[in-house]
Amino acid sequence: MARGGEYPGVVLESGLWAEIRPDRFRPGAFELIVDGTPQSAVQPEDPTELIFEYVQRMGVVLDQLPAGPLTAVHLGAGALTLPRYIEATHPGSRQQVLELEPRLVELVRAELPLPRGASIRVRYGDARATLATLPAALRGAADAVVVDIFGGGRIPPHVTSVEFYRAASALLAPRGILLVNIADGADLAFARGQAATVADVLPHSAALADTQMLKGRRFGNVVLLGSPAELPLEWLPRILAGGPHPSKVVQGRELTDWIAGARVVSDDSATGSPSPMRTIFQMYERGHAPGTE
Repeated sequence: MARGGEYPGVVLESGLWAEIRPDRFRPGAFELIVDGTPQSAVQPEDPTELIFEYVQRMGVVLDQLPAGPLTAVHLGAGALTLPRYIEATHPGSRQQVLELEPRLVELVRAELPLPRGASIRVRYGDARATLATLPAALRGAADAVVVDIFGGGRIPPHVTSVEFYRAASALLAPRGILLVNIADGADLAFARGQAATVADVLPHSAALADTQMLKGRRFGNVVLLGSPAELPLEWLPRILAGGPHPSKVVQGRELTDWIAGARVVSDDSATGSPSPMRTIFQMYERGHAPGTE
């Protein structure tokens, strides 16, 4: 593990620089920065404090799941924010994390250790390819499958297709929920295509985002939901409207209208998410590690 400047960091196998910095606005919290992009935020003393808005929305959905231990699969590790949250809110949960970058997880574990006794297993490799290596008992058993996969600031094409979502959704229990973090720009073409693709795989789906994002007025995150069963969304509109920024649940006919004819994405047509402008996420300057100049 290399250290650039005053913050702990490492050069990933992909060549990107990852580091962990104290959160500038929340004492005791930390951010994982990859290639200048804030990827995750963690409050080690209170893992139920979710800092990024889209993660807060995912947390609200996870809170609708039954009490007691859950079975969860996370595609993309980040700083292991949601695995920590699930362990805190559903103690004893069984969780699997699929992550391409071993050095990233080593950095996170060294600087932001996981809770003692948490059943969180990390498997290394490409998320889509590694799905096939999961225990057979997980198939049809997951209460939640969380997809939050980025290479730097972009979602890779091969984890945006109908073929990928079929493979991920095969893990879901009859009432399990797929949660997908999507980043997109003002025209929302990518997000609408992803919504169409999730809806093609699972009979019940919805989209969550702040109202300005859904109107296509800025770059940001949309959380897509899908399930074999009716989604537990009765309380979500009121909860999401409370802030920190007014948010909305789009489902049913409104979701169909929002998708507005966007095509289902296949392996042949997948392009990945658009690149954000460097000013969007208030990106940091890249850390300087030996050999990365």
